[in-house]
Amino acid sequence: MVKKASTVHRCAECGYETAKWVGRCPECQAWGTLEERGAAKPAIARVAAGAPSAPARPIAEVDIETSRAKCTGVAELDRVLGGGLVPGAVVLLAGEPGVGKSTLLLEVAYQWAVTAGRSLYVTGEESAGQVRLRAERTGNVHGEMFLAAESDLSAILGHVDAVKPGVLIVDSVQTMASPQVEGSPGGVTQVRAVTAGLVALAKERGLPVVLVGHVTKDGSVAGPRVLEHLVDVVLQFEGDKHSTLRMVRGIKNRFGAADEIGCFELTEEGIVGVPDPSGLFLSRTAEPVPGTAVTVSVEGKRPLLGEVQALVSSSGMPQPRRAVSGLDSARVAMVLAVMEKRGRMKVGDKDVYVATVGGMKITEPGIDLALVLALTSSLHEVALSPRLVAVGEVGLAGEIRRVPNVGRRLSEAARLGFTHALVPPDSGKIPDGIRVLEVPDVASALNAANHAR
Repeated sequence: MVKKASTVHRCAECGYETAKWVGRCPECQAWGTLEERGAAKPAIARVAAGAPSAPARPIAEVDIETSRAKCTGVAELDRVLGGGLVPGAVVLLAGEPGVGKSTLLLEVAYQWAVTAGRSLYVTGEESAGQVRLRAERTGNVHGEMFLAAESDLSAILGHVDAVKPGVLIVDSVQTMASPQVEGSPGGVTQVRAVTAGLVALAKERGLPVVLVGHVTKDGSVAGPRVLEHLVDVVLQFEGDKHSTLRMVRGIKNRFGAADEIGCFELTEEGIVGVPDPSGLFLSRTAEPVPGTAVTVSVEGKRPLLGEVQALVSSSGMPQPRRAVSGLDSARVAMVLAVMEKRGRMKVGDKDVYVATVGGMKITEPGIDLALVLALTSSLHEVALSPRLVAVGEVGLAGEIRRVPNVGRRLSEAARLGFTHALVPPDSGKIPDGIRVLEVPDVASALNAANHAR
């Protein structure tokens, strides 16, 4: 007779269970996340029918007015959220320490108190006096803003009953603990239980809840992966500590586009939305400099002009150096290979440095053509026209492929004073005010760029 296993090993990230310990989870491929737990209860073979909480209705009869989004008063955040906070929605805002998450949410609590009603800000990382000092410094003090320093989930529910706010902000979910669950605050079990409790509160009362989450060293949300599945919206707050520019990037959104971004500027007086950020990602030089090219990327529905800078120099080492900042390093390596093979350019023995301006991060392939022009410009020490933009994806055969929203990109470029553009063939309707040159391959693009100077 085979004895059944008394324990199982459960993944802390996705909840996958296995009888034996393995170093890598077979489900989510995370390393070192399997923990020994008690054996799972046997699955119930049959479930008896129970009384529903509410009868099912035709979908056309469901009232949607109670689920309309309400503006937070912070326009750039509303853009990313899809119009504002939906009643009963749970939003997870993640970011590195010191990037400005608490400052942004203090602004949200203030604007909500000014325009919509009461707001409740619960902090588990600071004292109430520390938060008040920061609110005083940034001018975010209002009579309808309520503040509580708590780290107990039951105490938070008590504050909600007493204050009856229109929005609840919890900073942060890793510092909260539920008395019904074992484990220390910030542990997998506690984070999962606290989040589930706050999600249940939000859905039961139609109360929008905003949670602050920590991030790991690689920039992902800390805690179990189920945390991102429980909430309705996941936002990533990004920014370089050496720059005042901050970005809120949508990762998951059940109420709008999941790829929108909002731009902010962090100052001593607080955080301010930047409705027109394109100029922040362009350098200001009196004369054209070799190794720079301007492109237009699209984040959600927003076209953003960005500048790609490249430096190609002779290498005195057996293995040439490759350094990339703000771009996908694998994409840069592919473009270099295409230039070597299809463009007949000797870059394999060169040191190559590639970066964007202003801390901008671009991952879409539509900036490949600008990257090729910047690398070629630096290699031959020939500056491109300061009024030229390039948009297009580079294929392995050296062809220039079409990218979406070319018309919207060029309209933004024309608005900022650019007069020439290199685009792939058959890019659709072109706006007025800008001269377009269609280039089918890398060689044609380089030739057209030389004539556009």
